[in-house]
Parts: sequence; C-alpha cells; structure tokens
Amino acid sequence: MKILGSLLTLVASVAAGLTCAAGVSHAGLDNQYSIVDGKGRTLTIEQLDTFLNGVAPLDRNRLTREWFHSGKASYTVTGDGADQFTGTMQLGYQVGFPWSLGVGINFKYTTPNVLLDKASIAPQNFNPLGSVITPNLLPGVSIAANLGNGPGIQEVNTFTVDVRGAEGSVAVSNAHGTVTGAAGGLLLRPFARLLSKAGDSVTTYGEPWNMN
Repeated sequence: MKILGSLLTLVASVAAGLTCAAGVSHAGLDNQYSIVDGKGRTLTIEQLDTFLNGVAPLDRNRLTREWFHSGKASYTVTGDGADQFTGTMQLGYQVGFPWSLGVGINFKYTTPNVLLDKASIAPQNFNPLGSVITPNLLPGVSIAANLGNGPGIQEVNTFTVDVRGAEGSVAVSNAHGTVTGAAGGLLLRPFARLLSKAGDSVTTYGEPWNMN
C-alpha cells in the first residue's frame, strides 16, 4: 500500500580502506559464522571492530536518524582447494522500524569502495597496493527498494566486492547513513556475507544498534 506525499529515505556513503577509524566500540572479533561448502571446504565470515555512532540529525527533523559506521569484515577458507576459492563478499544492514511514514528506501554511495588486501609498507617487502579489488560500478551506486508501512524489516546490501583466494578483508571507515520518514525509532543490524561462485553462502549478523 502506497501513501502519497510520504517518503522513507536511507542514504549511506561508504569509503573502504585498510584500517578502521579511531574510537571503535568493540575490540577485536564481534561475531562469526562458518559452514562447509559443497567441496568440503570450511567458509568462515567475521565482523570485527563494529561501531555505529548515532548522532543528532543535521536537519533537526525528529523523524530523521543519522549515524557513522566503522568496522571490518574478513573471510577465510580452509581445506583442499582453498586457494582456488572465488566468490563475493557483501556488507549491509537489516533495517528495523516500528512505523514508517513512507514507502521507499534509498542508498547512495559517493566514494568508490576499494578493498586493499595483503598490502605492505615494510622496507623488505614494499607492496603498498597489494591486491586491489573494486566493485563493477564506480564512483557511485544507487539502490532503491520499496517498503510498506511498518512494522517491518528490510535487508539492504551496502556494497559487494569480488574476492578470490583463501582469505581477505574489507574495512569501512566512517560510512555515513541517514534515515528520514521513520517514526518510532530505528534499529540497524549489520551483517557480512560470503558467497562462493558455486552458490554456497554464509552470513554473520551483528547485534542490533538503536538509532533512536
């Protein structure tokens, strides 16, 4: 059911790099999950140093929620053929709201999402870029998904990167997000997901963060 003149908007700007921003809330591993894929390999996905910093909305609207997100996601593959693993890693949110004043949810990215893996600045092994992996669309991506009036939960991927090999990671530093048009508060549950080229999937979910 659609309501004219109403809009629920979620905007996130993501910059990915090697390190997380200072002031993260959780030290080390936050959550992880593992499965055994169809080839007998163990796939593990983890979230580390997750911090969602809710701030007063700049537009001073009581229906707006604004936050900054920092954290890291890593994957490992063990077993025969682990080095030949290919797939994708996804990061995103489950967005929970008790009531909305709109029907649309929109993400917008204003900076490229870049994964730097196995980089080194040591003099004996200088390799500052290592393996650089970027999404297909640069410099930005817009994603829209329709919502009905709450209560409801919407899962939205903030970005996806291609991965290969037995391990890899991506860090997000001060990604900026806002939601407008949601009445009654907002909960964000960050997740990380690893998908193999063959279709195997493993997802780990973090604790909900209250953006009231």
